[in-house]
Amino acid sequence: MGCTRFGEHWTSSAEDLLVDATEEAFGSSPVRRDDVDAYWLGTLGSGQSGLTLSKALALDYKPVTRVENYCATGSEAFRNACYAVASGAYDRVMAVGVEKLKDSGFSGLLRSDPPGDGTAAELSLTAPAAFSLLDPAYCARYGVDPAELRSAMTHVAWKNHHNGALNPKAQFRSEVTKQRIANAPTVAGRLGVFDCSGVSDGAAAALIVRAEDALDYTDRPMYVKGLSLAAGPALGAADPDYDYTTFPEVIRSARDAFAQAGVTDPRREISLAEVHDCFTPTELVLMEDLGFSERGQAWKDVLDGAFELGGRLPVNPDGGLKSFGHPVGASGLRMLYECWLQFRGEAGRRQLADPRLGLTHNLGGRPGSCVSFVSVVGPELDG
Repeated sequence: MGCTRFGEHWTSSAEDLLVDATEEAFGSSPVRRDDVDAYWLGTLGSGQSGLTLSKALALDYKPVTRVENYCATGSEAFRNACYAVASGAYDRVMAVGVEKLKDSGFSGLLRSDPPGDGTAAELSLTAPAAFSLLDPAYCARYGVDPAELRSAMTHVAWKNHHNGALNPKAQFRSEVTKQRIANAPTVAGRLGVFDCSGVSDGAAAALIVRAEDALDYTDRPMYVKGLSLAAGPALGAADPDYDYTTFPEVIRSARDAFAQAGVTDPRREISLAEVHDCFTPTELVLMEDLGFSERGQAWKDVLDGAFELGGRLPVNPDGGLKSFGHPVGASGLRMLYECWLQFRGEAGRRQLADPRLGLTHNLGGRPGSCVSFVSVVGPELDG
């Protein structure tokens, strides 16, 4: 695999980032760009068609498929590339994700909504506004004191900035005090500046081959145990039963991925998790949807340190979206990159002792109207 540093790349183009990420991936194996049978490129708005990648890499008329699935775009490129190998259509493929958000001049995602019938009220909300609804809804459903949940949200941001400070490729590499996080200017609801993920540029790439051939390419491969994507019916605010304390799409995709991987007790079997912490309350809810915490208990587990580097299940050891940054097309592959480094013992100061099974989770959209991707990966072919 390969991954650029995420951040403000004012002097690099999307093509430059694609070259950097793929060259690192090629550097970790004997494969070269012309040895790859087909490519999948994920990007939300930094290129159109497969030409975005074929031009950057000067490919010799290889098939390149460009995909997009909101913030799960990088994971979608990986999923499709894996299925292409599993089907027997190709022997060697590459999944690549890239985004140059800083070039847009906007703070946030640059996108346009498709025409609708006017019933999708949630589309009038910004992403921070939509995800800020998780906080009061959670307090109301589980009877949590808002001050206690605020402390848990602050702890999520503090943890992820702590982890990102140990990561040379993270966008934000400074620890932030809990006092500063809690007292930061608000963006929407009770979400402050430090409750929101960064807007950044970056790229990541993965070389994918059949599991039985992996040792021909590297002595320490990462094996895919399960892949699942779920797209919801997008009822959103129109559903009177939806209370903004869960992501049904996450539950469905996690259940499917666990079944494929043979995972029956995720909180004990998963060694590390990279999850879509676009906003701090999102990570809290995800801990319950992914089965890492009991319903209504994630905030307590967070405050108890369960998901820190030294906790029972480290979550976002690379800093997550919050600290590593969130160039949309690359984020899903970046999560897999951290698992790959951890399994190879190459994660530096954030290296975990003995990671056996990893999970990545990528979310696209917003509460009540989203797509969710979950993968389970590990360093051993069996088990």
